[in-house]
Amino acid sequence: MGEATGRPQPATVGFVGLGVMGLPMARNLVRAGYPVRAFDVRDEPVRELVADGAVAAGSCARAAEDRDVVLVSLPDSPQVESAVLGPDGVSEGARAGAVVVDLSTIGVSVTRRVAAALSERGVAYLDAPVSGGRRGALRGALSIMVGGPAEAFDRVRPVLGVLGATVTHVGGCGMGQVFKLCNQVVCALNIQAVCEAFALGRAAGADLTLLREALSGGAAGSWMLDNLAPQMIDGDASAGFTIQLQLKDLRLALEAAFEAGVPLPGAAQAMALYLEARAHGEDANGNQALFRVYDRLTGHTDG
Repeated sequence: MGEATGRPQPATVGFVGLGVMGLPMARNLVRAGYPVRAFDVRDEPVRELVADGAVAAGSCARAAEDRDVVLVSLPDSPQVESAVLGPDGVSEGARAGAVVVDLSTIGVSVTRRVAAALSERGVAYLDAPVSGGRRGALRGALSIMVGGPAEAFDRVRPVLGVLGATVTHVGGCGMGQVFKLCNQVVCALNIQAVCEAFALGRAAGADLTLLREALSGGAAGSWMLDNLAPQMIDGDASAGFTIQLQLKDLRLALEAAFEAGVPLPGAAQAMALYLEARAHGEDANGNQALFRVYDRLTGHTDG
């Protein structure tokens, strides 16, 4: 994308939402040579990105003006609807022919509503939720599941390639969200399984570090064992992907399951455990902090 002036020019990028995931993704684009104009409701992350070479925007609309691609990374459906379709939103600034890419995880029905509204303005919309957490965002190694028009996907594929190691067009509008919700069901149940295995091993006197190493080398091996289990063992609840966001994603998955008439008993149980964590004030902790729920269930204390 971008005009040819002797050699292809990189697409111009607008970026809305510089949170835990958005800021490192936007920074990777700046460092890859993309002209980025960014907006966030908080000044601090905008200043950080400007220091790296981006340009600050005073609103969502301004971030989108004259941009080839506008990326949105926000916590939930209401924020995306407001940022894209609300007053001074992306839809007011985006030019006809631009592509808006939503990297957030939101409801499928909201995704399709936003896509329809943008289409009336001649703007393409892709739902492209990401998986891989903050570590993946920092390294540009996310998995990105993209729903929407294939032609629009082809146009933004180089941009998304800066952000993700795996970028897959998974179908029509809303299908990216469906794939991501399936991903989150697997993640939540995997974390729960690791917590339960550690609770059993600890009660039996096992060395949890050795237990993790043994499990990782066999059929139980997983990304969670490799990346989050060491934090569980160390009692580290610091946030990469928060309990609050995990709960939101499980809620969306269960809402989609209800609409489809699909029972998800495992996901429902995982959500109940995460609600217990939230009840103990752990919203801002990392999703691996589910281990604290098992500490409480088993009466385990560090002392």
